[in-house]
Amino acid sequence: MRERKSFYVVFAIAATLVVPAAIALRSVIHPAVLQATSDNPTPLGYTWSLLLFIVPIGVLGWWFACRPDLRFPRKAFWRTIAALTPLGFLLDLLFGNVFFIFPNKSATLGWEIPALGGTIPVEEFVFYLAGFMLVLLSYIWCDEYWMAAYNVPDYAATVTGIPRIVRFHFASVVLGVVLIAAAIVYKKFWSGAPDRFPWYFVYLACASLIPSAGFFHTARSFINWRAFSFTFFLLLLISLLWEATLALPYGWWKYRPGILMGLLIGAWSGLPIEAVCVWFAVTFTTVITYEVIKIWKALGTRALEAFFGVRK
Repeated sequence: MRERKSFYVVFAIAATLVVPAAIALRSVIHPAVLQATSDNPTPLGYTWSLLLFIVPIGVLGWWFACRPDLRFPRKAFWRTIAALTPLGFLLDLLFGNVFFIFPNKSATLGWEIPALGGTIPVEEFVFYLAGFMLVLLSYIWCDEYWMAAYNVPDYAATVTGIPRIVRFHFASVVLGVVLIAAAIVYKKFWSGAPDRFPWYFVYLACASLIPSAGFFHTARSFINWRAFSFTFFLLLLISLLWEATLALPYGWWKYRPGILMGLLIGAWSGLPIEAVCVWFAVTFTTVITYEVIKIWKALGTRALEAFFGVRK
């Protein structure tokens, strides 16, 4: 019951911030347009901006490495990164050019990676790796230090009695279906482009829905929801600073309009609502994967038995 209440509190905090912010932003009826004063207003801007992730990773990584008592979380950290980063790279190679364009070539090193439908700047792959690492290091720092009073101190004792990790969570599926249906309805009737499909939002919903539907029932009581909320709001703040004030106005990347829901924030250079949702999806997927890996290793059984309760 306590973990369920903590889970709902995360959404209550988000609502108290999102609702007034949305009202204020909607008051901007005629957004101002940035006028560049140079053909190259941000030399290597995208490249240098990755320090927004890299510097905190260095600080938190140093703290993590200096804690010999965190051997168990450290192994789970690297397993999580090893699982999620290749998946992120693969999705970028397959869908990067479907969702994005990169008009300002001078904002990058100019090193292009071949992908489906064209090439992608190497900075995108650094972003994926650094994004997962910063999310996870921020969560671990909160879980093990800043908000350690609310974590699970002994996984080996707590996992006793768990028959299997994979347990269907019906509410996650219902929420995902409702969100996708709402996005389709908005696209059809209010976006101004009813003939297209909101692929990007559907992609984000599925990225959260799939792990949630299989793992949330088990992982919910292990997630430090206070640490989760801090991590989510920290990454959202960095993202808004990055995209709303730098990336979109200066063309480091842009979203292909046809695949969006069509709900744009005009005051922030037409930032799509998907760009705000992405950090909840990334944080949730990263944290739930990390906690599931910790549960699995604490059970001390083979993957087939731990996840599905099947013994050879």
